Parts: sequence; C-alpha cells; structure tokens
Amino acid sequence: MLDPQSVGLVSAQCAEFDEPFTLQSGAVLPRYRLMYETYGQLNAARSNAILICHALSGNHHVAGRYTPDDKYPGWWDSMVGPGKPIDTNRFFVVGVNNLGGCHGSTGPSSVNPDSGKPWGSRFPVVVVNDWVQTQARLADRLGIERWAAVIGGSLGGMQALRWTVTYPQRIRHCLTIASAPKLTAQNIAFNDVARNAILADPDFHGGDYYQHGVLPRRGLKLARMLGHITYLSDAGMGGKFGRQHKSGEYQFGYDTEFEIESYLRYQGDRFADVFDANTYLLMTKALDYFDPARHFGGSLPAALAATDARFLVVAFDSDWRFSPDRSKETVKALLDAKKSVSYAEISSVHGHDAFLMTDEPYMRLMDAYLKRVADEVGT
Repeated sequence: MLDPQSVGLVSAQCAEFDEPFTLQSGAVLPRYRLMYETYGQLNAARSNAILICHALSGNHHVAGRYTPDDKYPGWWDSMVGPGKPIDTNRFFVVGVNNLGGCHGSTGPSSVNPDSGKPWGSRFPVVVVNDWVQTQARLADRLGIERWAAVIGGSLGGMQALRWTVTYPQRIRHCLTIASAPKLTAQNIAFNDVARNAILADPDFHGGDYYQHGVLPRRGLKLARMLGHITYLSDAGMGGKFGRQHKSGEYQFGYDTEFEIESYLRYQGDRFADVFDANTYLLMTKALDYFDPARHFGGSLPAALAATDARFLVVAFDSDWRFSPDRSKETVKALLDAKKSVSYAEISSVHGHDAFLMTDEPYMRLMDAYLKRVADEVGT
C-alpha cells in the first residue's frame, strides 16, 4: 500500500527540442531531449512551480513510484509529497534529468542522429550553466515564467545558485543545500581519481564501449566506492559498521572481510548496474568547472548582484566533502551583495548524504521555510 503522503504512482515525460543548442564549450547539439516528471498542479497564476535539481547520481524521478511493486521510490520522496516540506498540495514540482544524463535525457548513451550510433566519446562536455539554460527552455515549454523556488543539494545546489546568475529575474527563492560556490582542490582531486578509475578500465574503449558490447563496470564501481566514502562521515561510518568482521576471524587474504568493505562493494556493484560511465565522467567534470564568479572578475558578490531572489543556505556539521565553511562563503558573498539570506547549520551524523536524509531539525527547517514560500505565492 502506498504511503498516503506519497505523490503515488507517477510517469516520466519527454520534452523534445528540435532547435540547436550551443553549449558553453562551443559544441552544438542539433537536437536533444529532456526527461522530466511533475507532481501537484500548476495554479492559475503559474506562480507555485518549484524546480528540483539533482546531484551527480540523481535523475528526474524525484518522488513517487512507477508501479505499486517498486522497491524504491524517487530519490527525494521523503521531501516531496502531500503534506511534506515540498508540499505537492501547494506546489507544482518539476524534476529534470540533466543533459548528458543516462536516464532518458540526451547523453553519451543516446543515439547520435548523424551517425546512428551512440554518442559515446563524441558527446560534448557540459557545464552547470548548460543545464540551467536547458531547464529554462523546459520551463518555457511548461509556461513557467518564474520559479517559486529552485532547490538542490550538492551539485543540485550549484544549479540552483547558477539560476540566480543566469536568470536572476526568473527565481523567487534559491535553496542551496550541502553545496559550495566552487570546488576545492581536494574535491577536484577526488573527482580526478574517480575518473581515472573509469578511464583505466580496459572495457572503457575510449568511451565507445557501447559498440563493443561491454561496460567498464570495474572502473565505475571503483569510482562509486571512492565517492561513497566521501559522502559519509567518520562517525556515521563508525557507528554503522565499526570494525565488524563478516566471519569474526582474520582470513589473511584480500577478499571482503570487514562489513564496511562489503557495504562499499555492494554500493559499487549496484551503481555500476544502473549508471553510465560516460555520464559519470561528464557530471564530475561539470562539478570541477563550476565557478559562477569566473566571468565576474572572480567576484561572487558581483555575479549575484542582479538577482532579487531570497536564499536559504543549509549545511551539515559532519559534511567534510562540502563543509559548512563552503556554505558560509556563499552566505558571505550574498551578504556582501546585500541579498536576503538565511543560513542554517544542521547537526547530523550522515555527512554529505545528510541532505537526502530525514534528520528532524533539517525537515522542520525546510518545512517552515517552504510554508512561507507557499504563502507568498498564494497557494
């Protein structure tokens, strides 16, 4: 039986764009598609729409289930639904699979219309601003001139922040959660190691593994295992796994012995079964390149000067991948730009993954803020 606070059974939709799109790299896609889902109803004034931007491994399936037997709901089902913080009784919620993705939107595994084969290595590198511009085209298609809010965690938070720079008048509220105004050198280093795990896999074939009938599963598995470590906190990992052995005795070999090893390998295998390696490369490169201040003389306040959006910036004290200090950089830039900003630092044992969890203070904060947004737009 479905949760009464669930959006219920949902289905994905496809938006086809036949006009060419020029990416920031200068490459041109002659046409592309975006997969998306919507929940709730757009009001008569078209003022209650919220865009949910996904993180590295996310997609358009934000909430609900495709069939009653689905084992897992959408990736933010805890946050989106009737009576939940992003209340679909009051908001019209849109989730989009980003360009370059592997869940139906045009990406490396899609067929290149010019060759009749998967794009593979020929798919161009995308950046966060490319995603924002294609999301804006989808908003135009849906008749949404201005979002009540754009919300995202991690890489999704970067997209939300970029919306306020690229389309400063098309967003009322920006909620950026467990995110940063740009990556540190350490974060870029993690991404580079993850990419090299994929690039070194003999089944990668320079990105054209589709036509060889193989997948670089080993490389993608290692990349995910590395990434997953950085999404957890030491306390959370220790509390859940400690130094527990599977058998209780040392095996004096290199097979899985500790519970944490078993967990990471399971997560890596599961991810490699459902995600595309080329998309992983694209997403991590978009993370590396994100820097909205770059074209404003390195000044984030200058980049944010044109927007009249109001901001909620949320960080988690155990998140070392996107630490609270990085969120405070965003807050300082907003204050320097004389923007309206609220900041919250939430205590959690979940590390970077806390933005996906249901820690009570976090859920209360999101609920209270979004109730004010709903009242403001007249839902």
